[in-house]
Amino acid sequence: MSTICTSIDFHTAGEPFRIVAEPPVDIPGTNVTERRALAVPGSAVDDLRRLLCFEPRGHADMYGGFITAPDDDGADFGVLCWHKDGFSTACGHGTMALGAWAVASGIVAVDPSGITEVTIDVPSGRVRAQVHTDADGRATSVDFVNVPSRLVSSGITVPTSWGPVSVDLAWGGAIYAIVDTAEFDAAAVDATRFGAPGRQVVPENLTALIAVGREIKAGLAENPHTVHPEDDRLSGVYGTIFVDRFGTMPGGALHQRNVTVFADGQVDRSPCGSGTAARVAALHATGELRSGQTLIHESIVGTRFRARVLEETADGVVPVISGSAHRVATSTFEIDPLDDLVPGFVLR
Repeated sequence: MSTICTSIDFHTAGEPFRIVAEPPVDIPGTNVTERRALAVPGSAVDDLRRLLCFEPRGHADMYGGFITAPDDDGADFGVLCWHKDGFSTACGHGTMALGAWAVASGIVAVDPSGITEVTIDVPSGRVRAQVHTDADGRATSVDFVNVPSRLVSSGITVPTSWGPVSVDLAWGGAIYAIVDTAEFDAAAVDATRFGAPGRQVVPENLTALIAVGREIKAGLAENPHTVHPEDDRLSGVYGTIFVDRFGTMPGGALHQRNVTVFADGQVDRSPCGSGTAARVAALHATGELRSGQTLIHESIVGTRFRARVLEETADGVVPVISGSAHRVATSTFEIDPLDDLVPGFVLR
């Protein structure tokens, strides 16, 4: 039996994040963006991703990250985030989990003020996790301060098997296609495609939403608005966000539910950290979310993030998203030399 590595697993609002603090393979590159570009199929780091993500050690919706050196002394560490289809440019829920992990493990000392800042380099830039702790130094919540986010384009018509839908593109560390579920009513969608009537972002409708989410992503593949203006390595639509609007709550917060279908049909169980940042940027650009106003962003499983504009920029905003992350396991992964299911498989 060969021991491969140990991971510490967290969940953030229901979405998994598997942390490998000491990856057993070389991860080449001088910075996190370059490391992601070099983590190609056939490389040792991609083989490790597949081993830890694929069944039977993971599953089609697993998420995780390999800890790396920071780009410079301005950050505490870097992370190469991964999913079943490769490596991502950003991960908001992972940033929250990493903040809680860094404080709990002593990598970053607890600030006696009760808020400890953890600075992390990801391919899309430098992000921060502001970890709120109790009197015993335990993380009670985490604020994810993202890279500057912006509305990229609005009102793009994309053909789907349900008819044409109007899509907004927004950047939140990755490019997301945002679709209001009311569009499906306008497109006269066959109700038999759904498992439940009424509001569309419910678990019974997930299979249908995955299918059309893939179609929307594919339909935007050649759209010029999906090209990142500064770094082509950050180009392309990462995910499709389906949104239900519930209006304004008594206290003045906007309340919306979403499900994010990212990579190739992967589903975020949380409200999606970087996707929520993109949503904040889009809502602020249209005047629907004012500076100082809170967005209650709910996931398909009912968990919530609270999001708001931290500061305005020349073409967008710096969002801050609040949630919580909890440790669920410490795992030691092994390979039996007689096991022919290595690195494993996925069924979706």
